[in-house]
Amino acid sequence: MPYRLGVDVGGTFTDLILVDETTGAIHTAKVPSTPSDSSIGVMNGIERVCSYASVDPSEIDQIMHGTTVATNTVLTGSGSKVGLVTTRGHRQVLQIARSYVPGGLGGWVIYNKSAPLAPLSCTIEAEERVGADGKVVRALDEKALEGELRKLRGENIEALTVSLINSYANPAHEKKVEKIAKRVLPGIPISLSSAVVPEMQEYERTITTVANSYVRPRVAEYVKNLETKLKKRSKGIKLNILRSDGGMATAKVAQALPVNLLMSGPAGGVSGAVWVAQQAGFKNLLTFDMGGTSTDVALVQNGLAQLRRETTVGDVTVRASSVDVRTVGAGGGSIAHVPELTGALRVGPDSAGAEPGPAAYNKGGTLPTVTDANVVLGYLPSEVRLGGDMEIRKDRAEAAIKPVADALGISIKRAAAGIVDIVNENMYGALRLVSVEQGHDPRDFALIGFGGAGPLHANALGRLMNSWPVIIPPGPGVLCAYGDATTRVRDEASRTLIRRFKDTSTKELATMYEKLAAQALKTLAQQGVSAKDCSVSCQADIRYQGQGLQLTVDFELKDLKRGSLSIIGDPFDEMHRQLFTFALEADKEIVNLRAVAQGKSAEIEARKLTSSGSRNPVAAAKVGVSSVFMDGKDMQATLYRRDKLKAGNKIEGPAVVLEMDSTSVILAGHTGNVDKLGNILIVPTA
Repeated sequence: MPYRLGVDVGGTFTDLILVDETTGAIHTAKVPSTPSDSSIGVMNGIERVCSYASVDPSEIDQIMHGTTVATNTVLTGSGSKVGLVTTRGHRQVLQIARSYVPGGLGGWVIYNKSAPLAPLSCTIEAEERVGADGKVVRALDEKALEGELRKLRGENIEALTVSLINSYANPAHEKKVEKIAKRVLPGIPISLSSAVVPEMQEYERTITTVANSYVRPRVAEYVKNLETKLKKRSKGIKLNILRSDGGMATAKVAQALPVNLLMSGPAGGVSGAVWVAQQAGFKNLLTFDMGGTSTDVALVQNGLAQLRRETTVGDVTVRASSVDVRTVGAGGGSIAHVPELTGALRVGPDSAGAEPGPAAYNKGGTLPTVTDANVVLGYLPSEVRLGGDMEIRKDRAEAAIKPVADALGISIKRAAAGIVDIVNENMYGALRLVSVEQGHDPRDFALIGFGGAGPLHANALGRLMNSWPVIIPPGPGVLCAYGDATTRVRDEASRTLIRRFKDTSTKELATMYEKLAAQALKTLAQQGVSAKDCSVSCQADIRYQGQGLQLTVDFELKDLKRGSLSIIGDPFDEMHRQLFTFALEADKEIVNLRAVAQGKSAEIEARKLTSSGSRNPVAAAKVGVSSVFMDGKDMQATLYRRDKLKAGNKIEGPAVVLEMDSTSVILAGHTGNVDKLGNILIVPTA
């Protein structure tokens, strides 16, 4: 029988979900991550989930993998030494960049600009010029270029980027440079800007392609290493990697274009949340994914995750589609401290990570973390076994929190409550970024909490946001792996077209989109996806004439063919009103065209629970009572086993629901209703 495996590698745990594609049966597992080599944790997880399911790893047909290798390479500055070829006169394009300084009005005083991903010493110029209309203004001097490339060889570069002026309009010169570079620099991977992002704006195109080169050897090494280990267990296995935009790419494409993987990890959680919500009948969501190191939040409207055309990791911003995820350094491993200078409690962004982890994990950690605070408060009782076998030590958690309590002059429980309150406020701010600051009312959205620590804090975040119900899906700790397993193969093709609406016809525009669609479908065909299993949607980047800002509008090609340009113009006006409270009468202008092709989604249905017909149906799931410190006082919370809950059960707070991969807290004054799919829907009791 064929099996599909979803794998998500986090900073603390690696989550896996194994799906029997014949019966739909699902098995999950959670193992500690191995930061030194993520593939070790992946292989450990495969062994465990297969043992749970009594399946031989050789029976796995496809692996859908969300990875943070590209992200961590940028964050840690451990990427490759990149050489850059630019047009003469543009050698300092990365140094000039954009005149943006983070922080307040005086931010420039303390701003330390990071070194470019391609150093100036490894940047050379080519004698050539292409006009904005694509016509060759000055032919490429191939002999001079070859001499410059030979000099570059002495710099021992590990990857090469070619980004020439206006190459999005005519890539001929970049292709000639590539041909020469392959001869002069054999074995060096080459990235062309006209292939990575064929759109206008020289700096954005250059930094995106340089970032692709920067992470490319590291990603290729990891993917090849993992593929080698997998093929030792199963020769026919197919490895796919999750893209930043929530789509999938084959291992080969992922190695060539790793810049599209920078938000791979967070995208898996959003995809999983969308899948769960669609099954349960919810279209508008705030997703809340809290792990051991950080928290990722996003907004889903009408069943679609909000996308953005830029991806930011650290202080590197590239032009690549990604799910609009905002990340804050708040996780279960976030370390609490009281600076002597201020005497005020702080939480994060430093994290205990997977090694040594929180003190309560009994793996050598001694610093106070959010997880330790939850243990002290009774939200993670001794009955919990993380990953099914990791014991929780309350005594070690209390010892870790005590220095914080002593510094503040309060009890250990109140110090723990303060740590949880502060981390909740940090995550509340991130949720407002994707909702209120984007013109959305959070009261119109449900909040879905997942990740290893998400269900511990979701009820509190729902109360802060006033977003109901708060949804705790089955297997919340491995939901990112659900997203990986249910995601479709995706690719896109784009081009720049600076054209005012009044100078554009729908017929001409439709012809351009048909060519882009054919290009995107061809890429999917090369990945083994049949055209009959694909769907294509269209996007247009629009702005008012003379405006610097542009917004992306989604639409269907068939609607454009039988309508007018209002198909894209009216939604643009509406988006502008939502974000900025007004729309202009000025003529609109098209900037970029884009066709997005997607393969068929995995046909996996959520398992349904049986209903309980007893008069007190929730009693069968009760496993005891535990003391908790909630809302400033000690209370008795009822403990429940998640796997014993039935559809229709009502769980009155305070309560703690225990399961293998996560623990859910239902606050006093709130009720958790179990739906037919096993989701716990938390709402205020009143």
